Amino acid sequence: MIIGVPREIKVDENRVGLVPAGVEALVSSGHRVIVESNCAVGIGLGNEQYIAAGAEIADLPSDVWAAADMIVKVKEPLEAEYPLLRDGQIVFTYFHFAAVPSLVEACRTSGAICIAYETVQSPDGQLPLLAPMSEVAGRMAVQEGAKYLEKAMGGRGILLGGVPGVAPANVAIIGGGMVGTEAAKVAAGMGANVTVLDVSLPRLRYLNDVMPRNVTTLFANSGTIRESVVAADLVIGAVLIRGAKAPTLVSRSLVAAMKPGAVIVDVAVDQGGCVETIRPTTHRDPVYFVDGVLHYGVANMPGAVPFTSTFALTNATQPYVSRLASLGWKAAVQSDSSLRHGLVFAHGDCYSVEVSEQFSLDLKILL
Repeated sequence: MIIGVPREIKVDENRVGLVPAGVEALVSSGHRVIVESNCAVGIGLGNEQYIAAGAEIADLPSDVWAAADMIVKVKEPLEAEYPLLRDGQIVFTYFHFAAVPSLVEACRTSGAICIAYETVQSPDGQLPLLAPMSEVAGRMAVQEGAKYLEKAMGGRGILLGGVPGVAPANVAIIGGGMVGTEAAKVAAGMGANVTVLDVSLPRLRYLNDVMPRNVTTLFANSGTIRESVVAADLVIGAVLIRGAKAPTLVSRSLVAAMKPGAVIVDVAVDQGGCVETIRPTTHRDPVYFVDGVLHYGVANMPGAVPFTSTFALTNATQPYVSRLASLGWKAAVQSDSSLRHGLVFAHGDCYSVEVSEQFSLDLKILL
């Protein structure tokens, strides 16, 4: 199979879909790999490393897309890439369809085989290709929140961990999954008063057992969310519903009730966000104010630390890339239940329950 790795075109996105070690593994298995020139300069890797691993270099992204049987990316195709999608071509990347209706239409009508990293699900219910970026985003959420709480950045002027004689900041984390857990660990480690809200009692029991004493767990309902958000200096949205739009849990009126200069970091923004007032922003222009509250809505947070993020992601994706390349999409999906969960579109048919329901598409069952 011919595997193509284009350079990411999303603003300030420096991650890359394959590193040289992954290229070498594929080439040694008899596949061809074509990478776009300078696709990995953002993580300090040049064409020479890819050539040494056995890759071919293409000068134009259109050359990569046109030649490849499978495209391996990091972020969803953007509008400029929609015309490059073609029938029968595998596209393996993060899609986050729920937040981008135009992407749904482009992928469906192109006939491409769209397999989404974020919905690949292992038999134990874990999301192995979302997990590494959730770890990065959860940790970064606290890092960014602490930065924007500084007065010079527009925040309340509060040190997250406080100092002896001065109380630490209050951090409310909505969602106790991978993002919320990583955020809670970092915030607690910095000395903040942390509250984690979730609707799963087993998850709350687990977090209660493993977290330090400055982390409180609460069952999430309208009352506990309201009280925690109003008291918070930093709110982190960490809600995930696999393959579907995030529910709105923090209303505009609740945002208006927050402290002036408080900060919201909604990691769920790439799935529509769990805060009513959130909208996608970029690393170049990451924040804006609504009712005196600073909103951070960067949809590709791990892109700010592309070296760490690329290697964490490709460690997880490489076995699936190899399986798809060796077996072809249909045999790979039929033989691997994890990949089957990731299949969203193929030849115009929708195989995702969540996407079919949200966009009123007929659901196809893979036989």
